Order: sequence, then C-alpha cells, then structure tokens
Amino acid sequence: MKEKKIVVELKNIGISFDGEQILDDLNLEIRDGEFVTFLGPSGCGKTTTLRIIGGFTQPDTGEVIIDGKNMNGAPPYKRQVNTIFQRYALFPHLNVFENVAFGLRVNKVDSKEIEKRVTAMLESVNLSGFEKRQVHSLSGGQQQRVAIARALVNNPTILLLDEPLGALDLKLRKDMQNELKNIQQQLGITFIFVTHDQEEALSMSDTVVVMNEGRIQQIGTPEDIYNEPKNAFVADFIGESNILDGIMREDRLVEMFGHKFDCVDIGFGKNEPVDVVVRPEDIDVVEPEKGQLSGTVSSITFKGVHYEIIVDINDFKWMIQSTDSPAVGDVIGISIPPQDIHIMKKSEYSGMFGDYSTFSDEMELIGDTEITGEDET
Repeated sequence: MKEKKIVVELKNIGISFDGEQILDDLNLEIRDGEFVTFLGPSGCGKTTTLRIIGGFTQPDTGEVIIDGKNMNGAPPYKRQVNTIFQRYALFPHLNVFENVAFGLRVNKVDSKEIEKRVTAMLESVNLSGFEKRQVHSLSGGQQQRVAIARALVNNPTILLLDEPLGALDLKLRKDMQNELKNIQQQLGITFIFVTHDQEEALSMSDTVVVMNEGRIQQIGTPEDIYNEPKNAFVADFIGESNILDGIMREDRLVEMFGHKFDCVDIGFGKNEPVDVVVRPEDIDVVEPEKGQLSGTVSSITFKGVHYEIIVDINDFKWMIQSTDSPAVGDVIGISIPPQDIHIMKKSEYSGMFGDYSTFSDEMELIGDTEITGEDET
C-alpha cells in the first residue's frame, strides 16, 4: 500500500516561557488522513505543540512545515488548519446555519455554494433539520457538533482539537468520541487531538504521541503504546502497570526477585538491568504452591467487571485485576504467561512508578482536583 504523504512536519522545535523550557528539540511527522493524539499530563507541552502547528504560538527554534511549505511566522488564517477549543465560542446571536456559514461568508463564497456546503456538513454531523435552531437551545453535544461543522466547512487540510470533549459529561463524552472518529473517517481529514485522558487516546487514535516534560516519549499505534511501552513513564501513564526491576539473564529469560521468568524479548545484553512491565489484567491468580511467586493480599476492591487486588510479594505491592475474589490476608500465587512480560531499557523514569504501596482512589482524586484544566503548555 502506498504510504500517505506527510502533511505536518515539526523539525527541532524548541520554545521556552519565562526561562522554562516547554518543548525541547521536538521532531514529529504527521501523515494525511491520520487521527493523531497528543497525550500527556498537564504541562507536558502538548497544547503548546498544537498551538505551534495552528500558528497561535511561534517556536523559538526549529521549523514548522505544513503541506510541504515552511510556515514559520505565518498567522493562523494563512494556514490550511482550523482549530476547535474546549470552549466552542459559537456566536449566540446566530442560528446553527449561520454559525456554520460564518467563515464562508467572510471569504465571500457564493450563496448557493454556502447553502450546499453548510447543508452537507450539517448532515455529516447529524444535525440536519437544526439549521434554524438557536445555539443556546442546543445540548452540549449538539453545540460541539456545530463547532465541528463550522471548522470543517472551510475544507481545512488539518483539524486541530484542543481537549474539545473536556466540558461534556462522561456518557456524552464517550458518545462524542465515537462520533468524532466516525466523522474523521468519513471525511478523511487529518485530525490532531489533544487530551490527558488515556482511554480517549487509545479508543480514538490511529497514532498516539505520548509526551512528558516537553519531549516525546513514544509514538505508535494505541496497541503498540499499551502493549510495548518504551519506558516506565509510558507504561505508568497508559493504564495500570506493575513496573519492577529485573535482570535479562539472556534472550527470553528475565530474573525478578531471584526467580527466572520466560519472556519473549530479545536483543538485551547478557545480565543487563531492565525494567519489567506486567499489566494487572495479565496476571493469573493461582494456588500459592502453583505460582511463580506468592504473597499476601493487602486489599481488594470490586470494580464491576473485575476485582482490583493488591498483593504484597517480597515487599513490592502488585496490582492484579481478576474475576477471582480472595480475601484480605489470603496467601495467593501468581502466574504470568511469557508473552505478557514486557521488557524495557532502564531510563530516567526507572524506579519512579509501578509499586502500589501508596495507591488509593483517594490519592487519584486528590491529584485530579489539582488539575483545573489544561495549562498554557
């Protein structure tokens, strides 16, 4: 299959605000028709990257190339790019049709062409029949679809979406995730989406760009990012992970806690220290004498489709997600299939994540309340 052309290329992008480095030598290629998501914690640089592509922010160093042309210094209106922000900024004095038609009227498009394009775009976002409705009478999801139609009716090469679902409730957010993906596939336009929501990124994207501290940590498909994380930060940020110290004794054989585990990874040095990732759902709960390791259950939480079990093994708190429900204080064994043991090179993030000794829902809630919205970086 012919490789799609590159529509956005960022070369050696760097920028700092008030002496703080926000993006550090960032390089990225985005291809035509991709749904690309910038994913990372607040302050990682994902929104700044989006704003640089859109022309709202100029980098200190590096090149921004869109559709083969260097766009450094070019304002947003000179780029084949439209942007949807979390606040949709619809015009309250205009009805749905006129909100969508606004940009076409500014560009003095013929009235018959406006009628044709706006009608077609409203049909694409499932708002046929809403043409004369006032925007204040619409639901949050309907308003967002008007914003999408307004952004797309000008036929941009690229649509930038800066946390556009953040203001919606959970059910509507999930509905709009599916709708956005369907619209993108239907129109074939490149979408570049910013979020800190891992599930959102995994469910919608063709390509996920994981960022932290102004640098790209990993680029890949959702499956690659989840199943083959490059370092401990990615493994911890994308879903839940047990991240342990290990030693690769040889190809396909890793040692943890003095016990050797078969795995499928190769290419590491003999006796090389590594980080080992085991996802909670990949651990089998077995009788203690049948396990590769065994330990004592310290907590268990019912999560609906599974139990979340914290088990103390050699002073390391493992998280296990299982339909089995042992009691607190029980001694259980764990078994891990070779294909579910993932080996990573040691990195600056080694030793920072993966032990659930301080894990609790309350701590997650405290962390969430500190984030009142995506900051300027």
